[in-house]
Amino acid sequence: MSTTVSIKHNQPAAGQAETERYNTVVNAGTLYLVATPIGNLDDITQRAVEVLQQVDIIAAEDTRHSQRLLSHLSVNSRMLAYHEHNEEKMTEKLFAELVHGKSVALISDAGTPLISDPGYRLVSYVHAADNDTVKIVPVPGVCAAITALSAAGLATDAFTFEGFPPSRQGARLNFFERLAGQHRTMIFYVSCHKIINTLKDMQEVFSAERRVAFARELTKTFETIKRTTLSELLAWVEADENQRKGEIVLIVEGKTATATDSRQLDFYLSTLLAELPVKQCVKLVVQLTGENKNEVYKRALQIKDNPETAEN
Repeated sequence: MSTTVSIKHNQPAAGQAETERYNTVVNAGTLYLVATPIGNLDDITQRAVEVLQQVDIIAAEDTRHSQRLLSHLSVNSRMLAYHEHNEEKMTEKLFAELVHGKSVALISDAGTPLISDPGYRLVSYVHAADNDTVKIVPVPGVCAAITALSAAGLATDAFTFEGFPPSRQGARLNFFERLAGQHRTMIFYVSCHKIINTLKDMQEVFSAERRVAFARELTKTFETIKRTTLSELLAWVEADENQRKGEIVLIVEGKTATATDSRQLDFYLSTLLAELPVKQCVKLVVQLTGENKNEVYKRALQIKDNPETAEN
């Protein structure tokens, strides 16, 4: 059992930043959420190393994967597997350890725990238990989503993290359509095996000219960061199989505030409906304007059924 040591620091004066480095002391009955490197092992923080070296238990998503990092850091703390398949059982076990005074560090395979990784159930459980003897302490560090956003060159004043899009195309298209009107920058994690299909679906829903930043293998040897349009990115990824390997983050620009003039939209629809089926017409207009696919489809049906409703 870890020894509980309380270190009291004087509160900083008004306007004074608290920047001193303190000795890291792990306390009993504390759950530490420890961020780990996403590639370059030198990105581990000194505080994270000291916490991992001192805790009683390390809950790791993949113990075999994490063992390489822990060996590199000369960490010998006891390690337990904590992943999506055993979360329910292990959550109760880990909470019991915390209640009995053990210190626990939660880590994922890479990056910040809970960001598209296991851990939510445990953190939520601790909060819900409302047990004053158990504390939660985040130990910040690398996060792939924020790392990619910082290098994307897209708006950062407002953004959303959308995680992994659905695997099946129908669900994925519906997922993107719900985000079509989003004005905030959007962050996605994408499997390298699904990157081409994902970009095709994004192009169909968000428009070919929507700007996107592609961040692959961040902090690793073959790190790649590229900002372009969805159509150009799709062609580039299709032409280079190396861009379909490794870990990928996509940063997609939000919908611009300026909406297409309703008369212009009706003009596009009326012109194309005279030559094309509704579905194909809608697809082209969405690509041209970036408007919401569902709204364009509704308007297309109105014009098709009653051409006189189109604005001149």
